[in-house]
Amino acid sequence: MIELIEKVVHPEIREKAVQRFREKGIILPTFAQMRNPELIPGKMKDELRLTGLWELNPVNLFRISWKNEPVERGGLFGGVNFIEIPSSLSGVKARIIVLTGKWFPTGAHKVGAAYGCLAPRIITGGFDPEYHKAVWPSTGNYCRGGAFDSYLMGCTAVAILPEEMSRERFEWLREIGAEVIATPGCESNVKEIYDKCWDIRRNRPDCIIFNQFDEFGNPAWHYNVTGPAVQEVFESLGNTGNRLAGFVSSTGSAGTIAAGDYLKTLHPAMKIVASEALQCPTLLSNGFGGHRIEGIGDKHVPWVHNVRNTDAVAAIDDEDCMRAFRLFNEPAGKKLLHLKGLDLPEINKLNVLGISGIANVLAAIKTARYFELDQQDILVTIATDSSGMYQSRLEELQAQQGEYTEMTAAGDYERCLPGQRTDHFKELSYQNKKAIHNLKYFTWVEQQGKLTENLNQLWYDHTIWNKLFHQVERWDELIMEFNDMTGLLK
Repeated sequence: MIELIEKVVHPEIREKAVQRFREKGIILPTFAQMRNPELIPGKMKDELRLTGLWELNPVNLFRISWKNEPVERGGLFGGVNFIEIPSSLSGVKARIIVLTGKWFPTGAHKVGAAYGCLAPRIITGGFDPEYHKAVWPSTGNYCRGGAFDSYLMGCTAVAILPEEMSRERFEWLREIGAEVIATPGCESNVKEIYDKCWDIRRNRPDCIIFNQFDEFGNPAWHYNVTGPAVQEVFESLGNTGNRLAGFVSSTGSAGTIAAGDYLKTLHPAMKIVASEALQCPTLLSNGFGGHRIEGIGDKHVPWVHNVRNTDAVAAIDDEDCMRAFRLFNEPAGKKLLHLKGLDLPEINKLNVLGISGIANVLAAIKTARYFELDQQDILVTIATDSSGMYQSRLEELQAQQGEYTEMTAAGDYERCLPGQRTDHFKELSYQNKKAIHNLKYFTWVEQQGKLTENLNQLWYDHTIWNKLFHQVERWDELIMEFNDMTGLLK
């Protein structure tokens, strides 16, 4: 049976971690505080007023929240950071809301998913920060978040990511002092990452692997933090007559999409839509291939994906994402958008969309068209990171394709946004969902050593997902106990 993390397994190792945290002045935030920063102790807020958003200071663990004040230094907390995509841009009647990860430390929300994996091991004695190294296999932002969290928690990080990821990722990881391992391929080459993990398991006993694709702390963080953040935004829009019609998320590691599981407890009629690259349509048609939507590695179904709760799949052409990326960030594109009716503040806000965020917006447009949504319908999606993470990609596109003109921008606008149609979109039946779930067998049972009975439990046990998501309540109790043992809040 699948085991929950709910008790101290090695008291002597936990005591060593307590001592290390005491010496380094590290205090852990609870999940409740990440969801509602008003609960953060005043002592920590005073320190945050003097600290930069990306600074390698343990107090920045308390900035793992959607509610950071959008400033580079000294900010505290406010409402959830989000933008709305104007109808003049989307071409649909439904309102499309995008939560923005730019204002997390490291510029991406993956610091939260990583925290949800590492912190429970530390507070239960499952990870010795004096001996163990934390290994973060990823297609991009997760290993950045893991390296950042590791540094702040006094741990050594090992980052594994495909060699074709953007230059900025590798440079930052080395600057933070992480050991960096580049594996063959691009975003789609997840198996190569897993192969390296097996090599580490066999040969490096000091390493513990935090695989976002099978660590339930990843979706548990999103269920308990991202889901409530989406609900708060929905309520702030004035929900008289409005409907939360759907939550759209690239599957990637299947962490973010778990926010939809939370939202369905409040809005049972809403749709959860999983998006992926058309060039690698694993969920849509058992497909495979390489693509350029960085951070959503595929060719498999993550162990932590609650497929039973997913209602539809949208496959997005990565060419549309790259065209829209230039449209939103090149001067000629911005001029064209202004001519189409967007004001300058709306245009400037589009820089909070990284490439995968653009893919999510395009998937939301498809969703609105497919379900024929109207002005009372609200779709919510996520921008994991921002355009600042991909300036080298913009330079590459400029070198490969030449100057970006207003004529090119006009064509890209019509093709990628109002021209986004309902092709490559599948509404899932019960049997469709079960078929996707069964694909987990080939990765997780045949390759990664999971048990068939656990695979079946994730499908047939109607209580297991609720238990996995709600173990966070026990983690908060253990975090407060751990902090009390350090004595740092006294």
